This record gives sequence, structure tokens and C-alpha cells, in this order.
Amino acid sequence: MPDFIDIHSHVNFQAFSEDRDEVVKRALDTNTWMINVGTQQDTSESAVKLANQYEKGVYAIIGLHPVHTDKSYHDEKELGALPAQAGGASGFTSRGEVFDFEFYKKLASDPKVVGIGECGLDFYRLDEQSIETQKKAFVQSIQLANEVDKPLMLHIRSNPERSAYKEAVELLKEHAKVKGDVHFFAGTWEEAKEFLDLGFTLSFTGAITYKQKEGGADYAEVIRNTPLEMIMSETDCPYVSPVPYRGKRNEPVYVQEVVKKIAEIKGLDLPTVQKALISNAFRVFKLK
Repeated sequence: MPDFIDIHSHVNFQAFSEDRDEVVKRALDTNTWMINVGTQQDTSESAVKLANQYEKGVYAIIGLHPVHTDKSYHDEKELGALPAQAGGASGFTSRGEVFDFEFYKKLASDPKVVGIGECGLDFYRLDEQSIETQKKAFVQSIQLANEVDKPLMLHIRSNPERSAYKEAVELLKEHAKVKGDVHFFAGTWEEAKEFLDLGFTLSFTGAITYKQKEGGADYAEVIRNTPLEMIMSETDCPYVSPVPYRGKRNEPVYVQEVVKKIAEIKGLDLPTVQKALISNAFRVFKLK
């Protein structure tokens, strides 16, 4: 059994192209396991490939991120530098992917694949047409998860004008037969309760170690109120490194700081929280 588990990492991203094996080894050497998550076809394939390079401790989740269903921001940490003809700089680029049910179904048959996602709704840049495209892909992702009987890894991001959490809950109630996890949960306690009532866990990143922003997510309130058996730990690396690594590239081994902060907020000793979070991950993702 591991001592820690990062249930949402992206060591399959280009940010780790120079030292991917070393990053995985650093985690495994501290008995920290990881689940690398895909965001579209290529990163899903690379997550599965990476998982199969290790006998234990490395798993994959495959699927289509809502921002990749339409025109979206080119993130070099995820996809690498743009080709020279595109100017070699970050920016908006048309690379929307239509959800290929059969492609992801075949990929999901790999025994190292433990979930479908990250899928969901992202309302950060409100655009009614793109939201409808996201919803269509989300429902298809839910249907795939139902068919292959694997949990969902949800990406949900709201806009101050519109709650993606509320609309995601409505779609889950209508279509989902499986449960899963709400990755990088940053909603209110009222929104959290709706997912908990559906049997979905909530996972938290290094953002919980930051000073709370005025008007921002109250992570402490949600963590205090959420039952320990419904919480999981993640890094979302290479993003949101926890204190004391903030400003550096994040990696799975840093999930230990997230677990320590959860224990602090809950007022529990670290071994108790470690044991619970490992148990939760094994239960939700049916790890062996």
C-alpha cells in the first residue's frame, strides 16, 4: 500500500518531457502513487503508455477536457511549444476535438485505465455555443463511463455569472450510473453537498495551502464539513504547487503537503488522514 496518492496529475504533459522518469521515480521512492489524467486523445494515450511502463503505483484516466471541445488556449506546459508557423507563442488556436466514443472505449479497455475524464464543464470564458458543445461531450463521457463501468474524473469551473457546478449536477442526475471525483473542487459548501449527495468525492490541490483570497473559494470550510471518507488528494501538476514549493513546477511527490494541510484543517493526526485518503482512492478507482 502507498503512503500517499496523487489522484490527479499530468506527468504525461510536455512540462515533464525532459525528466519524466525522474519525476515518477521521486514519487515512487517516497511510496507516493499517482494517476495521470488525459485531456484529449494524445495526452490520454500518453497517460496510458506511461502507466504501463511501471508495474505498480502509476495509473491512467482517459478522456476529453471541456476546454478542448472547442477553440481554446494553447498551454505549452500541456502540449509543448506551438510550431514555428504559428508564431511559436501561446495564444488561442483552433484545435477543438469531437468526442470519439469508440477511440476512448478502446483505450479504456487497458487494465491500467481506472477512470474516464477529465470531463465536465468549464465556464471560465462564457460562450453559449461552446457550452452546448461541452455539454454534448460531457454526456458522451458519462455514457462511456456507464458502459465501461469506470468512475468519472470531473473538471468543473464556474464563472461569477453562472455556476458550472449546478449544471453539471443536473447532467449527472439525468445520465450518470457511475460515481467519481470532482477534481480541484473550488465551489461553495452548498455546491459541495450536491455532489456528496450523489456519492461523488471531492479532491483538493495545493491551492488549499495558499492564503484565502477575498471572494475566493473557502477551501477550509468545505474540507471541515466534508466527511473524511469523501475526500481525496491531488496535485494537478505541473500546476498549483503547494507551499513551500509555490512558484516551482509541481509534481506528484508534493501531494504530501496537500495531505498535511487536510489533516491540519480537519484537526486530525497525519497517519489517520493518510490511511483514509488511500482507502478512498482504492475504493473509488478500484485500485489493486
